[in-house]
Amino acid sequence: MALVEHDIRAADGTELRLREAPCEGATEAVVLVHGATYPSLAAFGSPDGPTRPWSVAVGDGGRAGFAVDLRGYGDSERPAAFEGSPSGTATVPSRASDAAADVDAAVSAVGERFDRVHLVGYSWGTIVCGRYLTRQEGTVASLTQFAPVYRPSEMSERWDAGDPPSPSRRVTREAARRRWDRQLPGDDPSAYRPDGAFEAFWTALSASGQHVPGAEQPTIAAPNGTLLDLQAAARGDPVYDAGEISSPTLVVRGTLDSASTRRDALGLYDELGCGDGREYAEIAGGTHFLPLEHRGSALFGAVSSFQDRA
Repeated sequence: MALVEHDIRAADGTELRLREAPCEGATEAVVLVHGATYPSLAAFGSPDGPTRPWSVAVGDGGRAGFAVDLRGYGDSERPAAFEGSPSGTATVPSRASDAAADVDAAVSAVGERFDRVHLVGYSWGTIVCGRYLTRQEGTVASLTQFAPVYRPSEMSERWDAGDPPSPSRRVTREAARRRWDRQLPGDDPSAYRPDGAFEAFWTALSASGQHVPGAEQPTIAAPNGTLLDLQAAARGDPVYDAGEISSPTLVVRGTLDSASTRRDALGLYDELGCGDGREYAEIAGGTHFLPLEHRGSALFGAVSSFQDRA
């Protein structure tokens, strides 16, 4: 299925790319929000890849699927400070406090066409969605926090933005592959990741606005505001208070995910303020890149079933 591309604007005028997987007759929709490094077409799957994109799979539940590129990602507008020189935290772009406005723009645009809108955050995207629902007074039919990072027990070395922090960072093709491979058990990645999945993932990245032309090896750039949010979370000062979330919420992770730990995910679940509207699930055999893996369909089904109940 070809995805339909829409250009929308955040309240401050930032141009955003929103992709739609239409579903005939749908009265509900799902908005997917990516994580800290990779934009929507790479994170949730490209129609050209060996796995079914999550935005398309949403249609199995009778809902239209949407995925937004947050500011500084994919084909959305880059903040002015993206290529600037390190000059302190105030100029590091794409903090969750800014990106929450992008989610607001996406949910508002989709809400003009559909009766109910469900929201799904992925990794750092869970921080953005949490910020949106608690600080922007957003309202959705349900929230799914997939592979969340809320109060991690320790700081990851990957979250080092420099001192003073650089506005952006570069990630090579080889580094991206190593990060994924490290989470796969055994010597046969194909047992968990379909053949060609990484290649399709990187092709989507290379075709996006994050591609760095002229680099010595295939490279993308990503904004570093995300890393400051993750550092705050590791210090026990998350960007949002889960106790303020009243929407029905599912917390879900893959059992092989070393970036989103069981301890942290359960901690988020315990702090949610939605009472009996909260649920927790784990998908066996899935890593932090679960939407692109063999077990991705199990994730999609679990989220869709929760949205049915919500």
